[in-house]
Amino acid sequence: MDSHAEHAARIFHRCPICHTALSPSRIVVAEGPLLECPNCGQLVSGCNTDQYHAALQMWNTAHGTSPQPRAVRRYREVVTRRLRKAEQLLGHRAGMKLLDVGCSSGALLAIAKDMGFEVRGVEPAREAAQTAIRAGFQVHEGYLSDARYSDDQFDIITLFEIVEHLRDPIELVAECARILKPGGILVVNTPNAHSWSAETLGGQWEGFSLFGLGGHISFFSPRSMGELARRSGLAVEWIETRNVRLTEDKSSPVKYRALKILGQLLAYPARIATKGHDLLVYFRKPGK
Repeated sequence: MDSHAEHAARIFHRCPICHTALSPSRIVVAEGPLLECPNCGQLVSGCNTDQYHAALQMWNTAHGTSPQPRAVRRYREVVTRRLRKAEQLLGHRAGMKLLDVGCSSGALLAIAKDMGFEVRGVEPAREAAQTAIRAGFQVHEGYLSDARYSDDQFDIITLFEIVEHLRDPIELVAECARILKPGGILVVNTPNAHSWSAETLGGQWEGFSLFGLGGHISFFSPRSMGELARRSGLAVEWIETRNVRLTEDKSSPVKYRALKILGQLLAYPARIATKGHDLLVYFRKPGK
């Protein structure tokens, strides 16, 4: 493929957040250099459409993103903590309605229901959506834009590990803003492209992997999240980051363990500096 055809095949030609022209970054992955926005710092994949759609097929299974048995307890703890924070920001309203966008096979819906939320889900992957529906959840099989929810309907919307898969995150986040109640909370979790993990590992960092993580193409930071909020009609209410990983290589157990311990020691400083690789952002819709 010549350079012109290769450029035309890319899924990104401009920044998906602020529409600025992109330049190659120094971070190189299997698909080539990541592209960087000079305005908001957003990083995106240089992959083409065929590669993108092939990577997304990872999630079209009946199991979906449900945690493996050994991780169920940890998953429940993490989801519960995140939803409790949203409750705190909302002031613990009674009868809160929650929508999980990209609900997969319904693992988060089950936890939220146990916490007392009235839950709904949206999921485009048919096999995963059907699993959630068979479990008794009200799930729209398709995209959020097709669900046609009414304005000002939900207290909380969750987008966990979704925005990094999107070619147009503003379109989705703006639709979330429309259907949130005034004062409602949108919770977004995604890898932090400006974390110490990303800065240390570069193209070897798992968060940048297109095929390893099923379609990661758009890489956010606290800075670009602020721009996403501004352009979607929301306000950033709270940002936190967690965890530091300094190696993906397990071939040397001694080295791996030493770097894992160092990463654990850096976890608290990373939270203070917003340099952890798990980025969690709470957006609020303006209003009461």
